[in-house]
Amino acid sequence: MKISFIGSGNVAWHLSQALENIGHSIEEVYSRNPKHTEALTKVLYNASVHNSLDFRNSEAQLFFLCVSDDAIAEVIKHLMLPLDAILIHTSGSKSLHDMDELLRVYSDIPIKTGVFYPVQTFSKTFHVDFNTIPICIESENEAVENMLITLGQELSDITYAVNSEERRILHVSAVFACNFTNHLLGIAQELLEENDLEFELLKPLIQETFKKAIDAKSIFKVQTGPAVRGDQKILNQHLLFLKQQPDYQHIYRALSEGIAHQRDK
Repeated sequence: MKISFIGSGNVAWHLSQALENIGHSIEEVYSRNPKHTEALTKVLYNASVHNSLDFRNSEAQLFFLCVSDDAIAEVIKHLMLPLDAILIHTSGSKSLHDMDELLRVYSDIPIKTGVFYPVQTFSKTFHVDFNTIPICIESENEAVENMLITLGQELSDITYAVNSEERRILHVSAVFACNFTNHLLGIAQELLEENDLEFELLKPLIQETFKKAIDAKSIFKVQTGPAVRGDQKILNQHLLFLKQQPDYQHIYRALSEGIAHQRDK
């Protein structure tokens, strides 16, 4: 297929290259940041920099909208696509209905739509293997849905048809599993380094924690630590240590209370 990308962030960076690697042609890349656009086109085979949201003369059939949720409405307001174009967003939380409503308001032609949501964290400097990434697809058009399923199966061993509400729940869960976890690891790293200790000391513990969680039928049941034991003396010592960092102290207290509550269920 001939495909164009609107957006040049982390998702566009990885997805565009993955699609090229399985034989699709990336025609154009548009982004409001010209430097990011140029950087992405340089790692693609034949893609050109597109300087506006007017794609009416594009040869692409499929347009991936890889921008932040807050930017989707503004992009669609100015977006012009060719006849028979298919517009796909990659958001974990933006509903398909919301995008369809925006297109009804701002597009002069009917646009087929869909969702292609890869459940993964993306950073430009870290390689990802799309074969292992779950791809969640959605479309109200049967032909588009079948096309997205085929595209997903070309990229990944795991492809699901997921509606907007299910995808919203999945995205909330992903924030807990990925974003919050990463933030907590960052706090741990900062506490150690501020006290002249190496983060390397925690890496075996982190690896075992994730291995145990992935293998467990019930992750709550493999919880360890002072909160699940009800060891108030240790909890108080930790809270006292964190008194100069009230934000971290608040997180520590809230999570400890959550663990204790889950234990008592």
